[in-house]
Amino acid sequence: MPGPVFLRGERVELRPVEKADVEFVQRLVDDPAVWPTLGSYRPKNRTQEMEWIESIGDDTDDQFLVCDDGDPVGLVGVTPNETWGTAELGYMISPEAWGNGYCTDAVRTVSRYAFEERRMHKVVAEAYDHNVGSQRVLEKVGFTLEGTHREEAYVGGEYRDLLHYGLLEGEFA
Repeated sequence: MPGPVFLRGERVELRPVEKADVEFVQRLVDDPAVWPTLGSYRPKNRTQEMEWIESIGDDTDDQFLVCDDGDPVGLVGVTPNETWGTAELGYMISPEAWGNGYCTDAVRTVSRYAFEERRMHKVVAEAYDHNVGSQRVLEKVGFTLEGTHREEAYVGGEYRDLLHYGLLEGEFA
């Protein structure tokens, strides 16, 4: 059972990731439709995912379970760089939940949190050139494509461009 609601978007609730969420997290990260979009190339076992969950409170990143009416559909998080006033955004949604606006709402909600509560000036995110859905999510929220790291990553048997997006606090609607 997911933890209490910490942030509420229009379509989703963002809840702290709990130890009890390990099965969902492992299933999501190891999903054949998801892991290639993360740059992951090795499976994660339950112990590895539990170690990640247990490490969340030890550092400055904020990780959330994305839920629809209490049911987990994904993960979203921000890792602030207090010195620069920036935060790096990461997210993944279960393929069964794609196309419902959950990711866009989660990205919008956690970006607002980064600006309003964490006092960040800029949120950045990256997407592979073949992950058009992720690019669309970022653009819907207002992110601007700032650059392309050509053939930066080896994903799915080929070198892929890594697209770098940014959203300034004053641009956030």
